[in-house]
Amino acid sequence: MCLPGTAEIVREQVEAKGTPRVDRRTALLGAAGAALAASFPASALAGGGRGKGKKDRFCDLTHTFTEGFPVFVNGEEPQRETIADYATSGFYAQRWTFGEHSGTHMDVPGHFIPGARLSPDITLPELVVPIVVVDIKRKARKDPNAMVELDDIRKFERRHGKIPRGALVAADSGWAEKVDDPDAFKGGPAFPNYNFPGWGLEAALYLAEKRDITGIGIDTLSLDPGNSSTFPVHVNYLATDRYGIENLTGLDCIPPRGATAYVGLIPWEEGSGGPCRVIAHW
Repeated sequence: MCLPGTAEIVREQVEAKGTPRVDRRTALLGAAGAALAASFPASALAGGGRGKGKKDRFCDLTHTFTEGFPVFVNGEEPQRETIADYATSGFYAQRWTFGEHSGTHMDVPGHFIPGARLSPDITLPELVVPIVVVDIKRKARKDPNAMVELDDIRKFERRHGKIPRGALVAADSGWAEKVDDPDAFKGGPAFPNYNFPGWGLEAALYLAEKRDITGIGIDTLSLDPGNSSTFPVHVNYLATDRYGIENLTGLDCIPPRGATAYVGLIPWEEGSGGPCRVIAHW
């Protein structure tokens, strides 16, 4: 969009025509859009239902990607600048600077495992999967470095049934509520003095080996708990050729099982992962 003369062209059109008007073609397109919208689940548009009382529900499990979002390494927080505005360029645009592991993001196997799959290698079926939520909030209130353990998985399955093959298993520790306070979210000033919940290696490997899941997720900065300095889950779980998602939010708004997750990972070239939009639908 940053072409020479863009601002002048836009300004001339506005001055010549005044406030943009809706022509016949635009009106027809709008009507077509309305017809298309009518085919979407009503709750995705205005909270309505479909069929005879059956409702589609959606929940965004993604934090807004903000400047200064807490990251694992201090000083690498996302930054942004305005590179075009309406007054001088005729349009608005920003430039962002951030690491791949910022905001709600995916860790692909190659993040820790040499030669393993990178972002473009994650297949489409891996991005549309059942999602189940294991609640560890009570544990996390007592221990900031609480882990999802094998006993938590067994308790979940006794109550909700066997975790489906190919699922994304997300841990809800309640930590997402702390995101606006970076010190509280990290639980310490800098690595290796962080304190926040994570996954236990035994549970993660059990899900990979016995349940053939697609991925694990958590609402904190890392798959491993904050007080870990050896990152066993990153090293050993990612070696099973599965991904992990960090900094999820909204996990308490979806059912423990029965929802589908849509993971919008951009196929970053040679990516070790990257920010993604995660949406749950049930």
